[in-house]
Amino acid sequence: MLMAYASVAAFFLVAGGFVLVSMLAGRLIRPDNMYPEKRETYECGEAPVGPAWFNFNPRFYIIALIFIIFDVEIAFIYPVARVFRRWVEQGMGLYAFVEIFLFVAILLVGLAYVWVKGDLDWIRGIKGDPRGVQDVTSRVKAPGQDAADDDLEAA
Repeated sequence: MLMAYASVAAFFLVAGGFVLVSMLAGRLIRPDNMYPEKRETYECGEAPVGPAWFNFNPRFYIIALIFIIFDVEIAFIYPVARVFRRWVEQGMGLYAFVEIFLFVAILLVGLAYVWVKGDLDWIRGIKGDPRGVQDVTSRVKAPGQDAADDDLEAA
């Protein structure tokens, strides 16, 4: 019994030793000649513009997470839809329908929460910020508006 644990311990020791030896060999072999160009931030072969650390809007991640949640929902519902006819024949159709309905209802409650919270709004102001987005106007002119604007600018 203890021999099984000994083989696992030996495996971990060999794995840890391999990592340590590999890191030590890399440290000894690689050159250590740092120069200013080498210390620059790499941006796909282009010259870096601005600092490497900047505030990234987390709304991109929130939208991506919401998409993944609803994408996974489809992955969970598809197998049930595939066997639903067989469940109806076995007399479990109502049970399966209620189960899927509750699953979708929970996800819809989550969607409503995210919607009410405002996480689906791409442009939104911050509470209490006087610079927030209040009077946003479109930069695109409506049809027929060009002549009227030109007349106003000329006057």
